[in-house]
Amino acid sequence: MTPAITFLIVLAIGIVAGLIFDRFAGPGWLTRQIAGSTRSIVTSALVGVAGAFIGFNIAVLLGLLGIAALIGAIVGAAVALWVWRTIR
Repeated sequence: MTPAITFLIVLAIGIVAGLIFDRFAGPGWLTRQIAGSTRSIVTSALVGVAGAFIGFNIAVLLGLLGIAALIGAIVGAAVALWVWRTIR
């Protein structure tokens, strides 16, 4: 894969992970109605992107390439979102 395609795939992984996380583990329905959900969705997507890039780069440093590195991106996004949710 070219670096540009890899960048876009890892970016998409992070955004999708953030959106899925916000949908299932985000604030409850009432909180979203009162406080709004736009800020939470964007923040979750950004944290997911950061985690995906960190996970991808750690996988590459460990010598994993191709699909294994993309799985590292998924794991990195999930871990970053979980840590962010735990701290928040």
